Amino acid sequence: MLLDILRLFLWSMSPLGEAKIAIPHAIETSEIQIFWIFIIGLTGNLLVFPFFHKLIEFSNKHFKNNPLYIKMVLYFSKRAKTKTKDIIQKYGVWGLMIFVMIPIPVTGAYIGTIAAYVFRISYRKSLTAISCGIVLSSIIVIFGWPLFISLF
Repeated sequence: MLLDILRLFLWSMSPLGEAKIAIPHAIETSEIQIFWIFIIGLTGNLLVFPFFHKLIEFSNKHFKNNPLYIKMVLYFSKRAKTKTKDIIQKYGVWGLMIFVMIPIPVTGAYIGTIAAYVFRISYRKSLTAISCGIVLSSIIVIFGWPLFISLF
């Protein structure tokens, strides 16, 4: 049981799926009650923004002259900007929240954090928008997963 909780928490923090993948995986493979799956998955995913934002700031400060780092930053910035440009330009902070809320992989807290940084959205507004998006996405996943599974 402890291993299931740890797996859920870490998977929720992972850029490979976040809570959008961790919650359904835990529902299908663990003995954890659904309420705790939601709380643990949500908590893990909510921690992404503050840690990742600080990591971006630290990396930009200390590695700004490294050519490999610059190349990587340009790649991820361009990718985040391409995926989020229309919705953020049209709806601003609300668009950031909507983007993060969409319960499919690659629309979560990591790309949202990069986009917020690239579009220079303030930390407080970004934190609020991304956190609200994660909460709404997790609610959609926790209630939508049984419906999705019943179709197959």
